[in-house]
Amino acid sequence: MTSEEKAYIAGIIDGEGTVTLSRAHVEELPAPKLSVANNSLELLKWIREKVGSGVIIKRSKREPQHKDHYVLDISNNWALDLLMDVKEYLIIKKPHAELLILRYKAVTSRNGRYTRELLAGKLQLVNEIRALNQRC
Repeated sequence: MTSEEKAYIAGIIDGEGTVTLSRAHVEELPAPKLSVANNSLELLKWIREKVGSGVIIKRSKREPQHKDHYVLDISNNWALDLLMDVKEYLIIKKPHAELLILRYKAVTSRNGRYTRELLAGKLQLVNEIRALNQRC
C-alpha cells in the first residue's frame, strides 16, 4: 500500500470503523477485530483488496428511508497487521491500535492453553479496549 492509501484507509477506520477484541465462537477468547461499516460496497471491496483479507457482510435496511449497508470485518493477525500499517495516520482509533499492537501478542497463548496470569492479562486487555470504545 502507498502512504496515501494507508492514510485514506486510516481515515475510513477513524470515521466508520470499530477496533475491538471480539469472539468468533462462544468458547473462544476474544481476538483482534477491525470492522468498517459503509453504504459503498465498492469502497469496502477496495479496502479488502488493498489489505488482502476480510469478509464483507450485507446488512439489510432497518427503516424504509435507509439504504442497505455493508460491513467489512478483518480479524486476527490481519487486523493487527493493518493497524500496524495505518497506525501513524490514525487519530481517533490510534489508542486502540497502539494498545492492541503493544499488548495483544504478549497476553495470547500460542497453543491456546492459558496460565492464570496470562488469562488475567488477556481479560484486562479486553476491558481496556472496551473502555476505549465506550468513549468513542
